[in-house]
Amino acid sequence: MTRKELQDRTRKFLVDVIKLCGQFPKNAAGYETAKQVIRSAGSVGANYRASVRAKSDDDFTYKIEIVLEEAYESHYWLQVTKEAALINNPEVDRLISKANELTAIFAATDKTNKLKKEQKK
Repeated sequence: MTRKELQDRTRKFLVDVIKLCGQFPKNAAGYETAKQVIRSAGSVGANYRASVRAKSDDDFTYKIEIVLEEAYESHYWLQVTKEAALINNPEVDRLISKANELTAIFAATDKTNKLKKEQKK
């Protein structure tokens, strides 16, 4: 997957999360959960874009680790959304799957980057 494709994919993930959150209940749980999932999903794409402009290998590693954390956190909030039955929409399951895929992609990126760093030593 190219850098551009991954940027597009992370942006689409956020757009889809935003659309889903428009369906949350208009109560405290709905507002707070929507806010959390939007923030973490947005951070995936924003921090991935920042990693592209990393100043060094260590900076890239640091930024990818943030992306990985945020993808994992997005997965968490989407699972909470499902388990708390905040909305009844199959889109929640699709986005949980997308969050899993992004987590796997960035975990592999982190692992590969660290292996390359070790080989340079």
